[in-house]
Amino acid sequence: MGIKELLIPKDTIFFDLFERQAEIVKEAAHQLITLTEDFTNVKEKRHAIEQLEHKGDQITHDIYEQLNRTFITPLDPEEISRLASTLDEVLDYIDGSAEKMFYYNIESTDSHMIELAKLIHMSTSEIESAVKGIRSIKDPHYIEERCIEVNRLENLADDVLAHAVTDLFKTTDAIKIIKLKDIYEHLEIATDNCEDVANTLSDIAIRHS
Repeated sequence: MGIKELLIPKDTIFFDLFERQAEIVKEAAHQLITLTEDFTNVKEKRHAIEQLEHKGDQITHDIYEQLNRTFITPLDPEEISRLASTLDEVLDYIDGSAEKMFYYNIESTDSHMIELAKLIHMSTSEIESAVKGIRSIKDPHYIEERCIEVNRLENLADDVLAHAVTDLFKTTDAIKIIKLKDIYEHLEIATDNCEDVANTLSDIAIRHS
């Protein structure tokens, strides 16, 4: 057994919590696709995402509570705090996007929203895989590949947003422009937050490999 194994505690609670959090984030992203692809029963679908957001909040609270009472942690406290925070931000923006679709009372979603939702879901799938990888960090290159893919997806989301806004300003309904632009931007910010998670995971993989 090496020095690293002797110093790092065997308690897996943080990894368990992070994996559960990543799973919830991915499920919320999947629910967002369901909402955008089939814009019916919007209240119920939005509520399902909201419930996942509440579960995610509880896990974030549990992570911070565990952090406050744990003297020796498997990752640096700052890394734990940052990963918890960035995962929570992704979930907040997924929930916020669904909330805006509901409360703005839009008539339907469009191809831009669907594409952004799919990019969010693909990003959260990569994040879930990378989060599982930090439990032992046996293959930091694998984690890094997942993070690079999230960065690529975020760039694609930037392009989708640009095209969405360009198409939107070809229309003349000012109220509709305001509503849809806000929804597009909220969805794109979710991919920005996914990139923040990926950067955090990449830093962890490099530091602890």
